[in-house]
Amino acid sequence: MTNARTAVIVASLALGLPGLPATSQAQSAAMTFFITSAGPGKGADLGGLEGADRLCQSLAQAAGAGSHTWHAYLSTQAAGGAPAVNARDRIGKGPWQNAKGQVIAQNVDDLHSASNKIGKQTALNEKGETVNGRGDTPNRHDIMTGSQPDGRAFPAGDDKTCGNWTKSAQGAAMLGHHDRMGLRDDDASKSWNSSHLSRGPDGGCSQADLRSTGGDGLIYCFAAN
Repeated sequence: MTNARTAVIVASLALGLPGLPATSQAQSAAMTFFITSAGPGKGADLGGLEGADRLCQSLAQAAGAGSHTWHAYLSTQAAGGAPAVNARDRIGKGPWQNAKGQVIAQNVDDLHSASNKIGKQTALNEKGETVNGRGDTPNRHDIMTGSQPDGRAFPAGDDKTCGNWTKSAQGAAMLGHHDRMGLRDDDASKSWNSSHLSRGPDGGCSQADLRSTGGDGLIYCFAAN
């Protein structure tokens, strides 16, 4: 082992972070956007918005960015007397950057414009890793949002949020493509947040359904403060 490598490990141990350079930790602490490296494993049943937010918070905490308040980028539809919730209203004001310090959007309007910087090389998970996209095995580019392109909820009626993120069987969820790639060359195929609805043999909301069209039950997480 070289003296330089030994010095890095000693410094990392002093921070309680074995083998991880301090610069990596500083970037993780400053991270304000990521894709979840994994979901709960129950398809689109995230335990509602509250459960989705807890998932974002726990993954951020494990990555060293737990000082922020994290919210899932998910919309819900009006149901049972409860009003709709817009994903764009849950995520703070920005700017947001990934685990490597790359800014993906300056503010909410920038995020929902053609100038945002979301793509396969920038839409990283909380560990700073790229997420498989179209052409990779397995493809995981379908990210659950339940949102229209402007980040707002769909009208009540046809289910586009898998029962407001409580179903793992019948229903559907609107998905985006984090790699901005699809089977067609149009705006929907390139949309990071509103590309197509889930579908599959179990009804549209199970883990198997989400995987069948190129997903894995992943979501976007943003630091709201």
